[in-house]
Amino acid sequence: MKKKDLIKRAAKLSRPFRIWDGKEYRLKHIDPGYTLGFKSEDKPKAKEALKWGIEVLAEMQDKLYSQDRYALLLIFQAMDAAGKDSAIKHVMSGINPQGCQVFSFKAPSNEELDHDFMWRCIKRLPERGRIGIFNRSYYEETLVVRVHNEILNKQKLPEKLVTKYIWDERFQDIRNIEKYLNRNGIILRKFFLHVSKDEQKKRFLERIDNPDKNWKFSSSDINERGYWNDYMKAYEDMIRNTATKNSPWYVVPADNKWFTRLVVAAAIIDSLASLDLKYPKVGEEKLKELAEAKHSLL
Repeated sequence: MKKKDLIKRAAKLSRPFRIWDGKEYRLKHIDPGYTLGFKSEDKPKAKEALKWGIEVLAEMQDKLYSQDRYALLLIFQAMDAAGKDSAIKHVMSGINPQGCQVFSFKAPSNEELDHDFMWRCIKRLPERGRIGIFNRSYYEETLVVRVHNEILNKQKLPEKLVTKYIWDERFQDIRNIEKYLNRNGIILRKFFLHVSKDEQKKRFLERIDNPDKNWKFSSSDINERGYWNDYMKAYEDMIRNTATKNSPWYVVPADNKWFTRLVVAAAIIDSLASLDLKYPKVGEEKLKELAEAKHSLL
């Protein structure tokens, strides 16, 4: 497949899942098992398409790195067992490690709690020319912290700042910071991998039954599952309040991992293609230097 055709297909595949104006958005409008008309028997074709996509991504990332103007930040949010780790692993498998930085954010440490809620993520932003990946992010402050109010009480905030408007204020802060990042050449693409409760149950049971996956399971996963509806409301509110034209959310159906990976790869390709990346052109002085070097070597 020609690169030009693949880029067009990537745009066509990913854009139905892109949310940039979320004011009226409802999660219930997206079926976690939706595959855009693809069927299970199409999995081999999807894997082959992903392989082509990975090759194109590698070339685009090389140009991003050499141009050294933009940075790309990919944020992944999801319920447990939605496939964040495997999506990152498969989609980014062809990327040069020198041009990619991955950070996973767990419960904040005491040091992190002594700073503002964005601090630990801001200091890990990708450098120009690189792709940064956040496996969970500052958005946890509008999700798990919102569902579990006791966590908010431990964040050492002045009492007068903890009001009923705190979530709206955090959404406003996030929008402002993401706008600031955009204005400094950091391109943001945010992915919510939308898995169904039934599929999550299936994957949890697989982790329990398969000895090689036992390490992935935690009893806290079951506890969080009990707050499913609260989380869905929080995710929906997050998307509605922070989806913007320059920093859109992609709500990706996640019940079929092969389809999830394909959409994520397509969205990244579409985003990088919009930057019109090119290898830097050298000037006359550099060309002269290259000619002299060649002459010396010969």
